Amino acid sequence: MTAERKYGVPAPETHTTIRSEDWDSEDLSGQSHERVAFIDVDMTETSSRGALFHECTFTGVRFNAAVHSDAAFTNCTFKRCTFFDATFTGCKFVGSVFDACTFDLLKVAGGDWSFVGLPGADLHSASFRDVRMREADLTGARCAGATLREIDLSGAWLHSADLSRADLRGSDLSALDPFVVKLKDAVIDIRQAVTIATVLGLEVRSD
Repeated sequence: MTAERKYGVPAPETHTTIRSEDWDSEDLSGQSHERVAFIDVDMTETSSRGALFHECTFTGVRFNAAVHSDAAFTNCTFKRCTFFDATFTGCKFVGSVFDACTFDLLKVAGGDWSFVGLPGADLHSASFRDVRMREADLTGARCAGATLREIDLSGAWLHSADLSRADLRGSDLSALDPFVVKLKDAVIDIRQAVTIATVLGLEVRSD
């Protein structure tokens, strides 16, 4: 599934290009990049606190084992990037789109991923905790077995998403339609069970 921005909005044009550079293990703290095209750049084991990437495009970039805290990757485009064992803590990815990327063992804690585009993404081994993902596009996302705890998914696009065996406890599931989402063996809490039962047209009573 090719990722596109909501409502057909085109990706921002880039003004400069960084190609085939080796940034392996570099500390990117405090760096700021706007409308830069990163092509085949090795960002393996990079780290940062407070780095800023705005309206950049990352193509074939390796973020494997990277550790970023309080960084911002806003309205960016990621194409064929790898995020193996990467960790993002308190980071902002608002409006960013991911196309044909891999997310094995990705760990996300806190931060704002609202309006992100992750249609068809394979997130089965990823962990998202306490993350804002309002109106995120998770259409057809493969999240079987994923950890999606305490996530704000209000207004999210979840049509055809596979959430079977996923740990969803504490997450806002108000946008979830159980008729068009796979939920077999998903783990939920009592409050969520009531929400889903109500959507199914059931009447929940305490006695």
